[in-house]
Amino acid sequence: MQGCGWRHADRIPGVRARPVPRAGPASGPAPGAGDFAGVYERYFPGIHRYIAGRLGRDVADDIAADTFVIALRKHDGFDARRGPVVAWLYGIATNLIAQHRRTEQRRYRALARVKARPLTGEQEDRVVSSVAAEDMQPRLAAALARLSPEERDVLLLVALADLSHEEISQALDIPYGTVGSRLNRARKKIRAALGQEGQTNE
Repeated sequence: MQGCGWRHADRIPGVRARPVPRAGPASGPAPGAGDFAGVYERYFPGIHRYIAGRLGRDVADDIAADTFVIALRKHDGFDARRGPVVAWLYGIATNLIAQHRRTEQRRYRALARVKARPLTGEQEDRVVSSVAAEDMQPRLAAALARLSPEERDVLLLVALADLSHEEISQALDIPYGTVGSRLNRARKKIRAALGQEGQTNE
């Protein structure tokens, strides 16, 4: 069965998916230059949200725009047999994010230094509602900063983009099984960090 990330009960405490609306099938023939306005309108909001969640809103506009400039320039090379256009676009965006690893690390480390707010209730209720939230819990931010780039890519393509295992495999051009193993490692690290937070605040 294809992995669906946060849509099922195996979601990671601390990271709740922000559904990305999809209008109809994402696969099909390569978008021609004349069709690209529709691709842009359909997928730009989700791509922008994903980038903002990782690098911050101040750079998301430019990097999201660059994603679609690259996609338009390379649209002849898109092969629908390898996966849907949405996975291709997130792959381009993730490659651009990789050029800003230091910015991403600095962002999470800065958030990790913010004083934690008092937490109450069950563990599921004590965690941040979204990775993209401005008030991300410091321990979660610190845990994200400690993930390897490969683990973070997979985790946040699930959490922020709501991509399936298959779509992430296509986006990152890695085997399906590798997606699962990286996601499992990332989940264990996030759970461990939030479990320590729960013990600290009880």
